[in-house]
Amino acid sequence: MENNTLLPADRYVVINKSILSDTDRSIIINLYEPLIGSLGVSLYFTLWNDLGVSNMMSRDLIHHHLMVVLKSGISSIKLARESLEAFGLLKTYVKNGEVNEYIYELYSPLSPLEFFNHPILNIVLYNNVGDHEYENLKNLYKILKIDLKEYRDITKKLDDVYDTSKFTLTTDVKDKIAGPISVEGRINFDEIIASIPKNIINERAFNKRVRDLINNLAFIYNIDTLKMTELIRNVINEYGNIDKNGLRIIARKDYQFKKGTLPTLVYRTQPEYLKNPLGDNSKRGRIIAVFENTTPHDFLKYKYHGVEPTPRDLKLLERLMIDLELTPAVVNVLIDYVLRKNNNRLTTNYVEVIAAQWKRAGLKTAKEAMEFAEKEHKKMQKKTENVVKKQVVETPVWFNKKIQDDNLSKDEEEELKNLLKEFK
Repeated sequence: MENNTLLPADRYVVINKSILSDTDRSIIINLYEPLIGSLGVSLYFTLWNDLGVSNMMSRDLIHHHLMVVLKSGISSIKLARESLEAFGLLKTYVKNGEVNEYIYELYSPLSPLEFFNHPILNIVLYNNVGDHEYENLKNLYKILKIDLKEYRDITKKLDDVYDTSKFTLTTDVKDKIAGPISVEGRINFDEIIASIPKNIINERAFNKRVRDLINNLAFIYNIDTLKMTELIRNVINEYGNIDKNGLRIIARKDYQFKKGTLPTLVYRTQPEYLKNPLGDNSKRGRIIAVFENTTPHDFLKYKYHGVEPTPRDLKLLERLMIDLELTPAVVNVLIDYVLRKNNNRLTTNYVEVIAAQWKRAGLKTAKEAMEFAEKEHKKMQKKTENVVKKQVVETPVWFNKKIQDDNLSKDEEEELKNLLKEFK
C-alpha cells in the first residue's frame, strides 16, 4: 500500500461527486460516527464546507487550514481521512512534487436502508455500539407501515399527465453516489507468505478470491496479520492450497471464543425495498410474506419441525448470503425448494449448485425466486415424463400450476395455514 507523508503545506482541492443533503448530516452522525470517530465526522463536514456556495468544487487550500479548523495535528487528520476513505465517504488522489497536491472526492453516505443491509457495515456498527443502541438506531429509520387493503391506488402515471415524446434523455447530470467500500489492505500478505515455508504452501494459493476472503474475514472478525497467519497454517491442505471453508470455520470459532457471540447474517429478514407491496392477500402473496418476514434461521427451524438447525446448516446458509450475496427471502425459497426436491435433505453440493444458478440469474426477491423455481421444476418434469409416463412429485403450493386467489382445496388451505401460523 502506498504511503504518502502528509505535510501542512501540501495543497488540496475538494470535489463533490454526489448530491449532499441535510439528511446526510444526520446519517453521518448517527450511523457513521461510531465507525469513523468524531474527528472523522468533523473532517467530513469541514471538507463539505470547503466546497463553498457552489457546492461543486473548493478553492485551492493547504492542509494547515484543516489543522487550524479542526485543532488537530497533521497525523491525526491523516488517520481521520483514511477512515473516511475506508467507509466509502472519500476518495483521495495525489500528485507528488515539491509540494504535494491532493484531490479529495467527497461521496454521500449510504442511505439507512443500504447501511443496515450492508453485509459488513451492519455487523461493524452492531459490534461497536452493542445490541441496545443498535436497535435504537434501527428504530430511527423504520418505515411506517399502513394497511392499504381497503384502499385503491389511483396514482397517475407519467404518460397520463405528460406527453413523454417531448422528453429528451440526459446522462451528464450529477447523481447521489456513495463511494466504494473496500476492506482490501487490512492484511499484509507479504508477511504471511514470508512466514510460511515454501514447501508447505503453493505459490498460487493466494489468488484474488482467497485474498478477498481473507480480508473480509479479517475485517468481520477483527483478525490481524499475525493471527491470520496462524489460522491459515491450520487449514493448508495436502496440495499446499488454503481450505477456504476451513478458514471460515476456524475464524468463526476464534471470534466466538474471544467474544462469546458471532456476527451473522442468517438472523436477518428481507430488506424492505425488496419486499412485495402491502395489501396482497392472495394465496401467493401470503406465501411470499412468509418468505420475506422470516429469517433463514427461523425458516429452516420451521422446516425441521422446531428442531434447531445444525452449525453445518447455518454455515451453509451464511455462505449463501456472504459469498453468493443471496437475499434472505431468496435463501428461504431455496431452502424450501431443495428440501422438497431432495428428500428433506440440505446437501451442501446440491444446494450450492442451485444457489450458483440463482445467483447468475440475478434473483433478489421471493417472487422472482418462486417463478424461477417453478420454471426449473417444469423443465425437470418434462425430462422425467420422457422416461416415465407418469410420476408423482411432491410440490409446494406454488409449483406446477397457476395459483388462484380463491377456491382453495381443503388440503391446500390446511397446508397454507400450517405454514403461516408458525410465523405470526
